[in-house]
Amino acid sequence: MAAARGRCAGTVLVLLSLLATAAAARTYIVGDDAGWTKNLEASWLGGKTFYAGDVLVFKYDKAHHDVSVVGGKGYQRCELPKHSEHSWVLRTGNDAVTLRRGNNYFICGQPGHCDNNMKLHINAL
Repeated sequence: MAAARGRCAGTVLVLLSLLATAAAARTYIVGDDAGWTKNLEASWLGGKTFYAGDVLVFKYDKAHHDVSVVGGKGYQRCELPKHSEHSWVLRTGNDAVTLRRGNNYFICGQPGHCDNNMKLHINAL
């Protein structure tokens, strides 16, 4: 009986911890007023700490840009993703992406944009 109470108490603590983490998730507008543009790693990331569950909102002119969620190689090579559960292309002009724990990579898939530094790498804790 005491062991069962101990497991229940442990489960409650885990659930409370998960709820606190979810409640603490933040939403960021990528690039603030400038929106999804080039050189964000130098101009926008400074001093920010991101956590799994935080949400990035990408605002951009959908006639000229997109947001491609890619892996590390796609980010380094500026290559569009092959569709998978971790790679996809967003094109609404107002896209929200929830960060996963670890590395999160984003590029603009329009020709030349990523090569001109329209990309973003975030390591979420």
